[in-house]
Amino acid sequence: MTPSRAKPIRSGGPPGATSWLLTTVVVSAGMVLGALLTWIPDDPSPWAWLPLGVTYVVGGRPILRDTLASLREGRLSIDFLMGFAALGAAGVGQPLEGAILIFLFSLSNTLEAYALGRTRAAISALMELHPEEATLLDAEGEEVGRVPTSSLVPGQAIRVRPGERIGADGVVVSGRSEVDQSAITGESIPVSRGTGDEVFAGTINGGGALTVEVQRPAGETMLARIVRMVEEAREDQAPAQAFIDRFAHPYTVAVMAGSLLTALVAALVFDFTWSDAVYRAMTLLVVASPCALVISTPSAILSAIARGARRGILFKGGGHLEMAGTADTVAFDKTGTLTIGAPELLEVRTVDGWSRSELLGHVAAVERDSEHHLARAVLTAARKEGVEPPQAEAFRALPGEGVTARIAGEEIWVGNPTLARRFDTPIPPEIQAWHEAQGEEGRSVVLVGTGGLVCGALAFGDRLRPGAAAAVQRLRALGIGRVVLLSGDHQGAVRAIAREVGADDGRGALLPHQKVEALQEMARSSSGVIMVGDGVNDAPAMAAAAVGVAMGAAGTDVAIETADVVLMGDELDRVHELVELGRRTRRIVRQNVWFSVGWMALLVVAASTVGLPLTLAVVAHEGSTLLVVLNGLRLLGGQ
Repeated sequence: MTPSRAKPIRSGGPPGATSWLLTTVVVSAGMVLGALLTWIPDDPSPWAWLPLGVTYVVGGRPILRDTLASLREGRLSIDFLMGFAALGAAGVGQPLEGAILIFLFSLSNTLEAYALGRTRAAISALMELHPEEATLLDAEGEEVGRVPTSSLVPGQAIRVRPGERIGADGVVVSGRSEVDQSAITGESIPVSRGTGDEVFAGTINGGGALTVEVQRPAGETMLARIVRMVEEAREDQAPAQAFIDRFAHPYTVAVMAGSLLTALVAALVFDFTWSDAVYRAMTLLVVASPCALVISTPSAILSAIARGARRGILFKGGGHLEMAGTADTVAFDKTGTLTIGAPELLEVRTVDGWSRSELLGHVAAVERDSEHHLARAVLTAARKEGVEPPQAEAFRALPGEGVTARIAGEEIWVGNPTLARRFDTPIPPEIQAWHEAQGEEGRSVVLVGTGGLVCGALAFGDRLRPGAAAAVQRLRALGIGRVVLLSGDHQGAVRAIAREVGADDGRGALLPHQKVEALQEMARSSSGVIMVGDGVNDAPAMAAAAVGVAMGAAGTDVAIETADVVLMGDELDRVHELVELGRRTRRIVRQNVWFSVGWMALLVVAASTVGLPLTLAVVAHEGSTLLVVLNGLRLLGGQ
């Protein structure tokens, strides 16, 4: 039982698959040669001790090393049980069976290290995405040559050719192309990137050439931070794993005491020879070693963390993964999470013969010089619909009311009812009723008028992300019993979005501390609350939740720092995936734990009563360990 079973694998730690393989080859050669010298001659050759001794020395080194390391920490390791059993077998005149135990123990560790190495490989593959070189440009935009990406500093510019991996996090300063960002955000479809757009190191450029200004040094790129965060997550133990690690020392002491008692009872009460009594005690040591139990949690947790990383779901530790599997309530922030986060023109209402395009053109002309966020929405809508605004002059902004301008000598005003009263313009009943209905839906409405008449109105709102309602339904299909919206936006807008996505409740006009209070209230009647936000203004709420999830966090430093789970893309289905992954992980951990405990109990009963050959005990024991590892590695499957 190596320390890697109790702890995540880390660089420079316990022996890997190659080291264990070499140990197993030498141990197996010594065991086979010793068996031949023991079985083939009529009288066992005294030379059999030599190859068997090699087996004990080579195979026993990692056991001794780990045992001594544990003793320096004031505890007994599970490995101690295996080593003591092998020495005990030799002590009662069964050195070959002890050698077989060491061989199977080494073989099991080889297979286990190889299997768990797949988890490390899945994570290490992220590091290989970062290109080693990039094409540096000088101040005039001329190519200087290929330079190591590790030497790039913010402010420098690099050229990214078609099909090349981008060498640094930065902003496109010229060119346009489709960029495959799946390694960072998990987006399955390449996204268009042009001047002013952010790009990430390790992503793949499509058919166009890009010039990128470097924003972060190599050690601080989003890819580097992802790798660091996943490595840190492997160090963080899940609650179940931490309990098993605490249980290892007292359990080892109890097994040693039980084995000693077994030997004494067998010899003194049942008249066993001391050799047979010690042999039975050694067998009990083997079958009572909880190797499968100790590896049951980390094999599943590490596999799940690796799979999540491939899908753009970054867990900051095994504990958060486990909590995600227990939650039955999900709270969403509204703006920027369930919605796009920017107002859009949703509806246009015209009166008195004005057409939609005519009204939209006039409003766009008036709003052209405005800095208001609704003005940007109008100009975007006009551009999308191919409406060419007429020429406007004499622009004037009236704070808190709206704006005015002259078009073809006629004054046009765009604003709220206060501005309509300023121009002594009555609001038609049908527009007033429409205005109130839009307000109940949480939309912002501006009126448009000229010459003492209202000629139309426009309604603006924050549009739902594609698939938002479907994402909520998928959560419900998983058994999430309650979905709630928490937002600082006004109550009408929040309730309208809640109805649209099928949430149970929508709470608006909440300050950050009020979101925390709402989460605490929900937690009292829940097995766990997941809070999904944008990672900036939702930081207190995410910290208060059982699991805080930052969505669409690529490039957002605050999200990386505050959340328990970071979703690199802005696809809402990732929330469903993280809950599903947490639940699958918990199921597999439970399967592993119950199988490990049940199988170990069965072997202990058999060894204590009818007795088991030591070789059979080792095969049954190490076989169960390997099964548990392979069951955990099922989480690596799929995309």
